[in-house]
Amino acid sequence: MLKKLSLIVLSIFFLSACSFLPNNPDKNINLDNQTSPTMPTQSMVTPSPYNEQVKGDVLINIKTKNGDIVAKLYHEQTPNTVTNFLSKSNSGFYNGLTFHRVIEGFMAQGGDPTGTGMGGGKQTSELNNIPFKRGSFGLARTAETKTVSNDSQFFICFTTEGCQHLTSDYVNFGEVVSGLEFLDKIVQGDKILEINPITK
Repeated sequence: MLKKLSLIVLSIFFLSACSFLPNNPDKNINLDNQTSPTMPTQSMVTPSPYNEQVKGDVLINIKTKNGDIVAKLYHEQTPNTVTNFLSKSNSGFYNGLTFHRVIEGFMAQGGDPTGTGMGGGKQTSELNNIPFKRGSFGLARTAETKTVSNDSQFFICFTTEGCQHLTSDYVNFGEVVSGLEFLDKIVQGDKILEINPITK
């Protein structure tokens, strides 16, 4: 029970308080009055239109050194998030970026163009009640507000136990449909070789 509680506390700490904080072990963080740094100053992002009309299931393929992870994206529930993600993927934005934060039993986070956890822009959060579980895709954000998320940083959940408490507080925009065994092999610093959108 203590181990489970510790995992939940750690997961809240890393996703909420540290989504855009640099790794600085010397800095004390108090979650009760945490003031996270703001994301880069810019106007709210209006996602670029994807090159194809989105119909039916939306699939993406993430190539890693260990194998391919295929995910289904929730276009109906999170249309702007998925359109933005597809646009970035189609342009090659994610190719060569890293999973800059990986926490065992919790999640692998990537998509930061700076590789520091501080990069990316802003987009309006399309919050929903889809339960976070093993293989869920979520958007990173600061602790300041859940109504604004990062427009490029995303995370993939390793376990249901580690991520289920994020439901309704973070944007859940997809789930792994194949390649969970390759998800489990991701370690911090691994590259996203490429992300290819596949629209049926």
